[in-house]
Amino acid sequence: MDEPDQWRHMSSAPRDGSRILVTVRPSEQGPAEVDMAYWSRADQFGAEGWRASDSSPGRVVEYADPELKCWMPLPRANPGRASMPAPWEGEDVPLLDGSGI
Repeated sequence: MDEPDQWRHMSSAPRDGSRILVTVRPSEQGPAEVDMAYWSRADQFGAEGWRASDSSPGRVVEYADPELKCWMPLPRANPGRASMPAPWEGEDVPLLDGSGI
């Protein structure tokens, strides 16, 4: 991870349970935003897929692949940075598998 503060395509996101930052695509619920998420295997609380890191049993927030635009590793602690990075606003990359609505 040579460039820790750069957005990357979701196809390269780690699926080992580590927490990452993701850009959630804009929708009718609101504008694009940044969230912390992780890949989760299926369990009693939900199916395999991306979950918000603040999910809790019985209140799992899941993201479908088409909802997530890109990812970046969590930034290192930096007292000068008081907020999350801005969501990726660049050119959208089409989904590779053609899924999504």
